[in-house]
Amino acid sequence: MRSLLRPGRLVALLVVLLTAVSPGAHAEPPSAVTARLESLAGDVREADGYAYDLRDDSGHTMDTAEITQAPDGTYLAVYHSTLADGRFHSAVATSTDLRTWTRRHDFGAGTSQPTLAPDGAGGYVLAYEKDPDNHIAVRGYADLDALLAGNAEHAYDASRTLSRCAEGTPDITAVHDGTVELTGHYQEQCGTDRQLRATLTDFTTWQAEPDKRLDRALEAWGTGGNIGDRSALELGGTELVLIEGQRRREDFGSWRTYAYDPATGRAERLTLRTHGGSRAFANPSATLLTDPQGHPALLVSLFVPGEGAAPGEAGQLLYWREL
Repeated sequence: MRSLLRPGRLVALLVVLLTAVSPGAHAEPPSAVTARLESLAGDVREADGYAYDLRDDSGHTMDTAEITQAPDGTYLAVYHSTLADGRFHSAVATSTDLRTWTRRHDFGAGTSQPTLAPDGAGGYVLAYEKDPDNHIAVRGYADLDALLAGNAEHAYDASRTLSRCAEGTPDITAVHDGTVELTGHYQEQCGTDRQLRATLTDFTTWQAEPDKRLDRALEAWGTGGNIGDRSALELGGTELVLIEGQRRREDFGSWRTYAYDPATGRAERLTLRTHGGSRAFANPSATLLTDPQGHPALLVSLFVPGEGAAPGEAGQLLYWREL
């Protein structure tokens, strides 16, 4: 059959159709677990509890907060704040209601982006980015009291092996048999942050390698800036990774959050809605815990940059949804 469109109009129509599809769009629908995550975490207005601009009892911001729960039900948060010396200080705080937090220990100047995991033997492993000479530092604590007092039993500062400029934003993914498994970022060619995987064995041996597969999954969405902080989550027996991606370098309003499926190597952008309509979200983490009402819940923690925040919503956002 002869086309009813002239060649020039046909080309124009094709251009419109192609440009209507976002760079990371997929023909197939999101995976079931990604759809489940978005149904639980996509709308803060439907949460069972939430807090914007999260702060501890000393009034310090709880930026990049990552939450876990102790065996006795106490909530633990590790986070960083900028103090009077103008430097980041990582800290640990405790809470019984997820809204009010008591600052328990400051891990010192030049520590940021902390992550915490139980070691399976009653103790905890903490990792953070440390400056100057930005690198990943790992600390081991014999028990909860030692963590809250800052009395580390083991300490290791990793030499940079993938970048001569910076490696950091660690996330502890597993601790077993004397081995700590982590993810993080390295500054590729001292310019843009890209992903790494690492293992620390017996607090003596460090090995790190790039995670190009994860980078490619976010680059498919037009992520031309940094690919940074991330957090592993198991939901319904399936592993996901929440990860931040920046569309344009130096543009903090362009941070977005994605769900990455390690099984398929595919990422999906999460559509997140807040009460005021904030549009930029960074430093995602999520965990399953028991909420203050005693119900199983999914808790999500996000940093809302001022450049993409609705009035009153800038800073650390914490919210949870009962399962």
